Amino acid sequence: MSRRRSKKAGVSAIGILIVLAGLIAAALHWETWEDLIPKEASVDFPGLSGKAQVYFLDVGQGDSELIRLPGEDGDSFDILIDAGTRSTKTELSDVLKELGVEDIEVMIGTHPHEDHIGGMAQILNDFPVDVLYLPQTSDSMTPTTKTYESLLDAAEENNVPIKAGKAGEKILEKDDVTFTILSPSHEEYSNLNDYSIVTRLTVGETAFLFQGDAEADVEEEILSNGYDLSCDVIKLGHHGSSTSSSKAYIEAASPSAAVISCGEGNEYGHPHEEILELLKEEGITVYRTDTQQTLLAETDGKKIQWTTGLASPWKNAS
Repeated sequence: MSRRRSKKAGVSAIGILIVLAGLIAAALHWETWEDLIPKEASVDFPGLSGKAQVYFLDVGQGDSELIRLPGEDGDSFDILIDAGTRSTKTELSDVLKELGVEDIEVMIGTHPHEDHIGGMAQILNDFPVDVLYLPQTSDSMTPTTKTYESLLDAAEENNVPIKAGKAGEKILEKDDVTFTILSPSHEEYSNLNDYSIVTRLTVGETAFLFQGDAEADVEEEILSNGYDLSCDVIKLGHHGSSTSSSKAYIEAASPSAAVISCGEGNEYGHPHEEILELLKEEGITVYRTDTQQTLLAETDGKKIQWTTGLASPWKNAS
């Protein structure tokens, strides 16, 4: 996990000594986010109902997914995967409130690109968050962007613990609901997209895959690691780019529906025609935030029902 220098510096002699001691310790040991934010990163929640609402939020050329798992007591276990760009941060927060979100049990920044974490500092300031997952990056790949620094600052200021997302960890396993990390499996990828935290949610007999921006090499790695990829719904990697969604991976997942989160008329040409052709060949229904705005997939653990055209943070910001 990458080191991060604190912005707070002491001015007294004692403060200087403390800073020097910290620098020496940093040279000898790998400083973790848990060191920076000393709090247990645990989530406790009563029984779940075995149902789920999965929102694919329209944040323009970016990603944001909200998973709501209703509890038996009327409350819900809320998971937010990514938070779009800075340009939609206020509108995203407003939409979450409109959907009834009061607190967030788990928040995941799949990887530190602005179109995925741009709104996270705002969300951390606006909602109680139990734990934030981020990928562990090498020193050379650790961002120094203002967006990333603002995210870490907001987590520290709100006393939110940060955990490294690692393949094989079960974030949630309760009442026929599991939420598992499939990637990353190491810390030496050659680009930030490949650090994406890839997750699989199962609710009863239904399953969802969330790919972040993971590209084809990571898909091959996940396949070689032998994870169960079968799903009903896949949120395609990298906004429907041809760098992701290899034929072998899509066939292993065998979804009935694919979601593409991208901006209308985006400069990257997402989704790419090759991917749309592949999905057509495989008989997979395509849902797109650029043409259908916010999407909702509701499951009772056996079947999935879709609703399109819901409140759009991107449209509200335009």
